[in-house]
Amino acid sequence: MVERKGKLNAMVVKDTSSETLTAEVVRFVKQAIIYTDEWRGYNSLKQLFQHEIVKHKEYEYVRDNVYTNTIEGFWSLLKRGVIGIYHNISKPHLQKYVDEFVYRYNTRDYTECGRFNFLLQNTEHRLTYKQLIYG
Repeated sequence: MVERKGKLNAMVVKDTSSETLTAEVVRFVKQAIIYTDEWRGYNSLKQLFQHEIVKHKEYEYVRDNVYTNTIEGFWSLLKRGVIGIYHNISKPHLQKYVDEFVYRYNTRDYTECGRFNFLLQNTEHRLTYKQLIYG
């Protein structure tokens, strides 16, 4: 989920069913106009929010202010990062990789030095090698 000109939130979910996706949206979004593609997992959002859909299957990608390019751009960066930097990731560590790219996205306006300092100021715990490998 990404707020236009705002912060991004991404997490690994067990599946892309309507029940799972709706629960995650409700957990983080209180009031908003929701823009999605036509994936059926988003269908129940219209009962809770104003929900606008772009129909990619019909080659519709933008309709007035309705588009999903922002979140799709993020997923593209994440996928390129996995393919180009890490090459392979394991399921137990997937959320950590997602978190890294969320952090990069949410600090995209920082300098590299500013981003590093912000990271150090907000570090709360240590991840040991043993936890990483066997955790």
